[in-house]
Amino acid sequence: METGSTKRRTVLVAQGVGRSYHGKAVVSEVDLAVPAGQTVAVLGPSGAGKSTMLRCLAGLEPIQTGSVGFQGELLSKAGAKPRAVGGRIGMVFQQFNLFPHLTAAQNVALAPVKARHTPKRQAHTEARALLERVGLPEHCDHYPYELSGGQQQRVAIARALAMRPELMLFDEPTSALDPEFTREVLSVMRDLADSGMTIIVVTHEMGFARQSADRVVFMAEGRIVEDGPADTVFTTPRHGRTRQFFDQILGE
Repeated sequence: METGSTKRRTVLVAQGVGRSYHGKAVVSEVDLAVPAGQTVAVLGPSGAGKSTMLRCLAGLEPIQTGSVGFQGELLSKAGAKPRAVGGRIGMVFQQFNLFPHLTAAQNVALAPVKARHTPKRQAHTEARALLERVGLPEHCDHYPYELSGGQQQRVAIARALAMRPELMLFDEPTSALDPEFTREVLSVMRDLADSGMTIIVVTHEMGFARQSADRVVFMAEGRIVEDGPADTVFTTPRHGRTRQFFDQILGE
C-alpha cells in the first residue's frame, strides 16, 4: 500500500495459509499482506473461518499449509510450531479473561512484570496511564466484578497494549456486549486506529468497518473472496457472495 510516493513497510504476510480440523478445511489458501498503520476489518458469515484465520495469524494455531511472516521474520509455517513473539502481537478476544482476584491495574501490569521483567512500580504507573487512555482512570483499583462488560473489555485492550504490540488483533471484541458498552469499546478502537496502530479486527459492526477501517476483507467458506478499500467493498462489491451478505446484513 502506498501513501503518496512512500511505500509502507509490511507488518504481516500470510501466504497460502490453511488450517483443518478432523480432516475438514476451516481456512484455505489465505493470502494477506498488511502494511503498517492500516486497519483491516474482516467480515463474513458465521462459520466462514474468520476467527480461526485470526488465530493462525497470531501464531496461536499451527497451520497445515503455507506460512505467516511478521515484521520480516517467519512466524509460522506448515507442520511447525509457531514461533513466540513475546507480546509483539496483541490479541483481544470475545471474552475478557481477566483475573478476578486482581484489580484492573494489576491485570494490566501483570504481563509486563512477568514477561518483560518490568519493575513493578513502573509497570503499575504505565498500567494506570493505559487505563486512562481507554477511558478508565477512575477504575484502576476496581476488580472485574465491579466493572461493566464494556469496562472489562477496555481493561483487556489496555492489557494487550501494555506489552507494546506492533500489531493488534481483535476477535469480535463487542459480540458479548450491549449496544451502550459496544460504543465504548468501538470508540477506543477508533482512537487506536487514528493513532496509527496496525489493526486486524474480525467484526460484525458494519458501521465501524465502513467508517474506521482502511480495508475490508470478506471471507466465505474459509477463503478470502474479496479484499479492497472499505468504501469500495461496501458500495460496489465485486463478488456475489459479498453482495448477498451485505443485502442480508444491511437490509438493502
